[in-house]
Amino acid sequence: MSLQAAQFFAELCLPFHDCTTVGNTYFAAPNPSAPLRLRIDFAETIHADTYGGLRVAVVHPDRGEIDAVVLSFLDHQTFHRRDEATDRRPNTKGYATFDKYHLPGRPPWEGAVTTGLRDALEKYTAVWFPGAWAARRQGPVIENTVRTAPGAPVAGAARGR
Repeated sequence: MSLQAAQFFAELCLPFHDCTTVGNTYFAAPNPSAPLRLRIDFAETIHADTYGGLRVAVVHPDRGEIDAVVLSFLDHQTFHRRDEATDRRPNTKGYATFDKYHLPGRPPWEGAVTTGLRDALEKYTAVWFPGAWAARRQGPVIENTVRTAPGAPVAGAARGR
């Protein structure tokens, strides 16, 4: 069964415009004018077809892999809520991992909270690709205002007695 990798990487909301997912691997050129590339794969565990994190690598076209790190789902609490809700405990099969088996129409990583992974990816890529995330953050500022219809009560206003 498919790991639906493209959807997983899309959920991470990575800011790289020059990117693609091939099979279960994400490739990106965070700085298109530089030779270094980013490769992200699912990190396997000792159990067949079971994944315990992301393997992130910096690759040079001539020198090959320059650096790599595994960002574990356990360390970044990716499946903490899911495991707590299903009463999965540490050191049991399936804890802080996912495998390729899943219900049709649902991703195998259902229940993942990717915020911690995304933050770790940002920190790691900042070392090798400085400024790659800054362009994403410099989007338009959205004003946070609440508008009410004329004559509508204002939220939090004192009610007449």
